Amino acid sequence: MRLFTTKKPRSRTPGTKRTRAWLGSGVGRKSVTLFTRQLATLLHSGLPLLRSLELLERQQKKQAFRQVIQELAQKVRSGNPLSEGLALYPKVFNNLFYHMVRAGEASGHLDLVLDRLARFMEKAQKIQGKIMAAMMYPVVVMVLAVTILGFLMVYVVPRFQSIYENFLRGAALPALTQWVLNISLFVQSNILVLLLLGLAGLVIGKALGGLDKGRYAFDFIKLRLPVFGELIRKNSLSRFARTLSTLLGSAVPLLEALEITSAVVGNRVFQRELQTTYIRVRDGDPISKPLSQTTQFPDMVCSLIEVGEETGKVPEMLHRIADNYDEELDNSISALTSVLEPIMIVFLAVVVGVIVIALFLPLIGIFQNLAA
Repeated sequence: MRLFTTKKPRSRTPGTKRTRAWLGSGVGRKSVTLFTRQLATLLHSGLPLLRSLELLERQQKKQAFRQVIQELAQKVRSGNPLSEGLALYPKVFNNLFYHMVRAGEASGHLDLVLDRLARFMEKAQKIQGKIMAAMMYPVVVMVLAVTILGFLMVYVVPRFQSIYENFLRGAALPALTQWVLNISLFVQSNILVLLLLGLAGLVIGKALGGLDKGRYAFDFIKLRLPVFGELIRKNSLSRFARTLSTLLGSAVPLLEALEITSAVVGNRVFQRELQTTYIRVRDGDPISKPLSQTTQFPDMVCSLIEVGEETGKVPEMLHRIADNYDEELDNSISALTSVLEPIMIVFLAVVVGVIVIALFLPLIGIFQNLAA
């Protein structure tokens, strides 16, 4: 049972609708980050909000995002707050963005809040890019290995098999060669079935990933992966700490900040534990107490948050935690990349080398017989 919804309904004036939400479906996160940085810079330089939005609208090259900015400018021109325009495009501006802007409007420091939000988004994209690069390398190598193996098994090995039949005339083949030929024969006979099974696996995985229980199971498995599981855990902890720090530093109420953080932490295992924390904090507990009773949040994180609660500097402590995990992520990714690259190259060379040796072993015997 859900303790609270992962996407909290946004506050709107009675006439606000989300009928144009689909317009933002083609806007990427990099575009939003650049827009946030530029808007923060323009506001900080003293330019009015409406004038800033009009400038950004004119220089925007992507038609979909230009329409979004045009709608934002129209809302501001009509005397409405910027946050009301943001509420029309939840696919572009998530709950974190919306609530921070609303807090900036309430405090009268929208430029400072947007600057803080831009730095948060830039940092998150940088870390996410490094993690994706580290995880994509073995995936690319494995896809390349499967492609090469498929080509060898379907096109190359059968031609060698016909050579063996003509020259060896039924003589026994080396065990390694026979093993490769058997695999090749199996792949040729069942290639359509294998392709359908692979496609079915992707479809089933996609369907399960759309369910709460399936997504939770996938995220749980991710955290248990060797090497990569630790990277994912550190990234989730960094995202939790930086998001909550940014929200609290922007004067967003604690319970609201916890709910938003839970929705954007990026892992259902962490999300469920933050939901439990939300309930405990709502009932009067400090953040550190329920967090210390979870399985994913280390004692170091809970202790630093507790110190922040005692000194009244929770946002600063959370920011320090995020920086610490970001630094650990950088070091881990650099070390992993330096080790993983030669390992994957050797793996690919061994796989292809075994097949080549298996194919040429009988030919060596044929050449020896011809020479004799």
